[in-house]
Amino acid sequence: MAVMKDLIKQRSTQIEKPKLESNSILRQAFLLLLFYLSMGVVIYSFNRDNFSGIETHPVADALYFCIVTMCTIGYGDIAPTTPATKVFACVFVLVGFGFIDILLSGVVNYVLDLQENMILTSVNQVGINHKAKNYIYDAEKGRMRIRMKVGLALGVVILCIGTGTMILYFVEKLDWVDSVYLSVMSVTTVGYGDRAFKTMAGRLFAAAWLLVSTLAVARAFLYLAEARIDKRHRRITNWVLHREITVEDLLAADVNNNGFIRLD
Repeated sequence: MAVMKDLIKQRSTQIEKPKLESNSILRQAFLLLLFYLSMGVVIYSFNRDNFSGIETHPVADALYFCIVTMCTIGYGDIAPTTPATKVFACVFVLVGFGFIDILLSGVVNYVLDLQENMILTSVNQVGINHKAKNYIYDAEKGRMRIRMKVGLALGVVILCIGTGTMILYFVEKLDWVDSVYLSVMSVTTVGYGDRAFKTMAGRLFAAAWLLVSTLAVARAFLYLAEARIDKRHRRITNWVLHREITVEDLLAADVNNNGFIRLD
């Protein structure tokens, strides 16, 4: 018993770092994204007259349109006008939403795992008390507690919204309310279409910003749902462990119907 207690104590005080996503996955995601967007830019560039909207620069507009389409935002400021370009938009968004989104999720996981690694390393180095460490790290499951992951994901979302707001205010010359409004509508993929990026610098920024921010928001909502499920599981577990054993429970435990219950 003494040995088992020592092992349990040693396990509870030692924090293992989570494994990061493989670099090959990130490399594959980047190459496929680059190929996919290049194909979309080339097709758009040869059919510029078949798209409606304000033009800034051919490459910037093409990249901006492809990103907005792939992220399913759909501002409506650039839209296809012919049957051929409409078919292209349908195929582009379906294929892009399918495999590109999955690959880019690996990038978001990598960033969040990197943040988790930094926090757990700081916890080990600083040497905080056991209660605070237990609040951050779940020794039983060998990972950071879900509430901390929710906090990290929400922090990334707030950072994305704040960055988009600043660019919209200083580059697109929108007021503060419209800047926050368009930033939130963009990262949540609502995209009413009453506001959009109109400058070349703004559209180049949006091409990178929308990819990261929309996936960060999706990951944050996923963690919120996971936290809700985890809370429900803990509540059910506590109810099962603290309820009194009844005669019906003992009869149900007698699976061999011989009047005996064997505890292995």
